[in-house]
Amino acid sequence: MRGAYFDAGRLRHAMELQKAVLTPDALGGQTEAWQPVATLWAHVAAAGASPVRRADGEETEITHRLVLRADDRVERGMRLVEGERIFAIRTVRDLDETGRYLLCLTREETP
Repeated sequence: MRGAYFDAGRLRHAMELQKAVLTPDALGGQTEAWQPVATLWAHVAAAGASPVRRADGEETEITHRLVLRADDRVERGMRLVEGERIFAIRTVRDLDETGRYLLCLTREETP
C-alpha cells in the first residue's frame, strides 16, 4: 500500500487527544483523570461490533478506524474525544508507510 492516496479533506472530525494522569490517593490507590494534549482532525469509519461478556452481563463492543495526520504525541492507551463520544486507542500504525497519516484502531466507550 506504499504511496496509497488518502484525501486529507476526509479529516472532518475535530477530536481532543487526551492522556490519562494518575494521582495517588490517601488510601494507597490512584485516581485517574484525563488531560487534554491536542486537538486533531480525524476521519472516522465504523469497523465493527461484537458481543462481549462481562461480569454484569453482555454488551456490544463497537470499534472504529480513525485516520489522523501523523503526530508523535498519539500513543496506544490514550483516547480521542468528540463531544460525548470517547474512542479508546488500542493500536496506532502508519496508514500507508509514508509517515503522513496514522491509523488508530479504537473501541468506543460509553461515558
